[in-house]
Amino acid sequence: EVIWGDAGEVRSFQDRWAGGISHYIDWLKERVEEMHRILKPTGSIFLHCDWHANAYIRVLILDKIFGEDNFNSEIIWERSFGTGSSKGGAKKIPVNVDSILYYNKNKNGYIFNLQTRPLNEGAMKRYDKVDADGRRFFWADMRTYSQERLNELLEKGEAKISPNAKNPRYKKYLDKNKGTPIDTLWNDFDFIGNNERIGYPTQKPEALLERIIKMASNEGDTVLDPFAGGGTTIAVADRLNRRWLGVDQSVQAIKVTEFRLQKQTDLFTAPYTVQLHKYDYDTLRYKDAFEFESWIIAQCGGTPQNKKGGDKGTDGKAADG
Repeated sequence: EVIWGDAGEVRSFQDRWAGGISHYIDWLKERVEEMHRILKPTGSIFLHCDWHANAYIRVLILDKIFGEDNFNSEIIWERSFGTGSSKGGAKKIPVNVDSILYYNKNKNGYIFNLQTRPLNEGAMKRYDKVDADGRRFFWADMRTYSQERLNELLEKGEAKISPNAKNPRYKKYLDKNKGTPIDTLWNDFDFIGNNERIGYPTQKPEALLERIIKMASNEGDTVLDPFAGGGTTIAVADRLNRRWLGVDQSVQAIKVTEFRLQKQTDLFTAPYTVQLHKYDYDTLRYKDAFEFESWIIAQCGGTPQNKKGGDKGTDGKAADG
């Protein structure tokens, strides 16, 4: 754990988790249980981790809380920058990938919007013909179309039957091709540019969070980031017209997130609030026992930000954990 901006908050994994991986898993499991509780049936969770804990998190936390049947994918994010888990060595293979574990609340009803990559140069070359309207296309085999559909395309001049071809062929237009579907290897994100970089040690590229948010939510849905860090998820969710809620235990992290939001604010930006909670020992020590119980359960080790009013976080997605 490295928290940015305050030397007093910088602690190593070993110092923070004196009991080893089992203490870390116990700590995280309680928080994932709450994320699962407030997630809508249409929602999903994306939990980012590296090789130190990904197997433990999947088997001991996510499979147990969300259920094995609701496991969707393990996304492999190949980092081209930032904090590698290992520098390698004579007897060590360098590690430059992290896992993003993707689970759905309900495997039969979750939101999923297919994301695509632009066609590569080789695929573009296939569209080597141009019709009278200036649209690029190539002749593709027509194997699964019905006879009715074939007749319709023949009448439009968008299909043909060649004597030497096994199957009829039709015009496959470039402008109807949405691109190559995204698979589970994500290695197409560039370095974080100077206009995006804020100096946060574990900062993620905005393009990474944009893909996740677009894939698992629609405009107006709520994105929850319970470990907001440098605020990438919040900034991207705001830009994509999602409601959002961000939480972090570091006041400095909240201030950085607020600054990022201010930089992209315009006349059409919806209002948001920043809530910083501070408590003293005596206030908590002498609080009514039931009030204290409610308070301590409500704390996820964090400092909430709430956006666009409404109920907090009951609406949607948990992202960038």
